[in-house]
Amino acid sequence: MHRFYHIISRTWDRLRSSFWFLPSIMAICAMTAAIVLILLDSLEASQLGWISEWPYAFGPESARAILSAIAGSMITVAGVTFSMTMLTLQLASSQFGPRMLRDFMRDRGNQIVLGTFLSTFVYCLLVLASVRGSGSFSFVPLIAVTFGMILAVASLATLIYFIHHIASSIRIETILAKLTAEACKTVERCFPEHRDPSAPRPEQAMAEAPPQNFDDDSRSVVSSDSGYIQSVDLDALLQMACENDLVIRIEARTGSFVSNGGALVTANPYGRVSDSVAENLGNAFSLGQERTPEYDIQFSLRRIVEIAQRALSPAINDPTTALYCLDRLGEVLETLAGRQIPSGRIVDQDMKLRVVFDPETLADLACSAFAAIARYGLRDDDLVAQLLDVMERCSRSAPTPDRETIMRLHDAIKLESPASSF
Repeated sequence: MHRFYHIISRTWDRLRSSFWFLPSIMAICAMTAAIVLILLDSLEASQLGWISEWPYAFGPESARAILSAIAGSMITVAGVTFSMTMLTLQLASSQFGPRMLRDFMRDRGNQIVLGTFLSTFVYCLLVLASVRGSGSFSFVPLIAVTFGMILAVASLATLIYFIHHIASSIRIETILAKLTAEACKTVERCFPEHRDPSAPRPEQAMAEAPPQNFDDDSRSVVSSDSGYIQSVDLDALLQMACENDLVIRIEARTGSFVSNGGALVTANPYGRVSDSVAENLGNAFSLGQERTPEYDIQFSLRRIVEIAQRALSPAINDPTTALYCLDRLGEVLETLAGRQIPSGRIVDQDMKLRVVFDPETLADLACSAFAAIARYGLRDDDLVAQLLDVMERCSRSAPTPDRETIMRLHDAIKLESPASSF
């Protein structure tokens, strides 16, 4: 079930990330609307007659001229829109890193704008083909032509929106706000439980350890494909461990790359891991060709860190952007500090150990992100001051062991900085 859900989810994610899916749906809707309105015009002409006094009555030549002008202008504007979008993608890739392309391609506003222009073009083209004006017989779909004029006005408003949207979407403040919101959603998705500062750490309640002969009597479940681990279904692993009386150790965490034949889990004892059980264990892992932020917190943070690193590079030299990145990074880490992070051991109802994995602690994520930025900006006084301030704020809301680890890095950065004011 998890594998089927992931296939559907990944397919939907790919469709959302493409430029063609939503514009294609809108174009199909426009074709349907054109057919329906032309049929309505035919019915009105033969039976109803309720628009005989239509205030905007068109002759065949006028209708053709109007529809031709709208269709020609829409396909031209659609080409310009597509070119501007490609230019924006190129600018975002060079300025903020290629990992940002995914967000720009998923931008619903750009897809709707392109779909509006294409839909209007397709609609006018179909209505234009229905206009007849030869000899004594003439047919002008007045309702359809009028609706085409309404679409033209709506397209003009969409063009104005697109100019504003494309300009605001490449602002660093907008990009960082989106990345931060997505990272906070990832934290909430992976760690839904809030942390109680007065409660003991989860690992203190875990007295049972993996069997001593775990590696000697275990079977390794390997991947049948290569790619990045996009998600791991811990509930499915726990259920299979309980049903088959296994102890499972996860070898590949979310975000890590596994090659074809790489180990996913190790299950003990060997004799209870049949081929069908091994296949089900492997199905609990979802692989893809790229890292995604849905369940990968480290990748979510890494995208913000990458923008800061690029801003501090000699080629760009934009430390103000790096300061913005530190503020947003601190926001995500403070959100993470308020969540209950699993200890790395999952037990069943009888408190028997079932699943073991290496958890990512707050200190691991924070220190990795802070150290990556510090390597590029130790000689910038403002950046170091901001970095130390964000680290202090994160450490105040972190559990004691994580707080100590973060503060050790804090003191090391303070000592290595050539600035004399710290």
